[in-house]
Amino acid sequence: MSLTITDSLYYWLVNHPKILNFSWSQGETLGSSPLFLTVTVISYLSLTFLLSNLSLPPLPPTILKRISVVHNLILLALSFTMALGCTLSTFSHAPHLHYILCLPLKTPPRGPLFFWAYIFYLSKIVEFIDTFLIILSGSTKRLTFLHVYHHATVVIMCYLWLHSSQSLFPLVLVTNSSVHVLMYTYYLSCALGIRPRWKRLVTECQIVQFQFSFVVLALMLYFHVTHKGTGCAGVWGWCFNVVFYSSLLALFSDFHAKNYGANGKMTAPKKVA
Repeated sequence: MSLTITDSLYYWLVNHPKILNFSWSQGETLGSSPLFLTVTVISYLSLTFLLSNLSLPPLPPTILKRISVVHNLILLALSFTMALGCTLSTFSHAPHLHYILCLPLKTPPRGPLFFWAYIFYLSKIVEFIDTFLIILSGSTKRLTFLHVYHHATVVIMCYLWLHSSQSLFPLVLVTNSSVHVLMYTYYLSCALGIRPRWKRLVTECQIVQFQFSFVVLALMLYFHVTHKGTGCAGVWGWCFNVVFYSSLLALFSDFHAKNYGANGKMTAPKKVA
């Protein structure tokens, strides 16, 4: 029975023809053009600025609750599926262990691993809804710089994963999706009227995630330098990630210090990611 379940998982998450034959084609795949990326990010920032500065009446609590439940449930399920799909794809298609940290130069962005990178990229656009739900709830004070900056910039990072066939993205995708399973479980519980007492754990997992990212970034650099004549794909994306993760680590650490302080008690719950 377990073998049948395993075979089904591998088929639907790795070996399905749509996944197995996926290819990121610049200007052809939905969302693959620089223009799409630019318009998407600018539209998000513009709408966020505009809506947060308008005196909009908040949505009725009943409607907001229903939308929030559906939204968080979808992203919870999607995050879990992406983490599992990318993990199974890595085991199936990585020829050796360090492949997950260092893709060979000129690796074409196709196949199951890049399919999940593409789904992850699109999911970050779906996550813009997080911001608009905060605005429509009338709680614009919860709309922090960290929240908006994170949502806007992570889309660019995911685009670079695909555009440059960036090394180590499978590891980052799995860890980030796993943390988001925890995060959206928390927000789904809140939307259902249950406020878990482990909100602090979500923020701390995010901080550990960024700290871990520096370890794998260093390992990728090591492989890139020591593999003479070959190196690793996506070095420019690596440079972007170093700057991005550094800024996120600083911002999340500041958020943690301000909201929990020395006594470990949260002062004001905010949705930051």
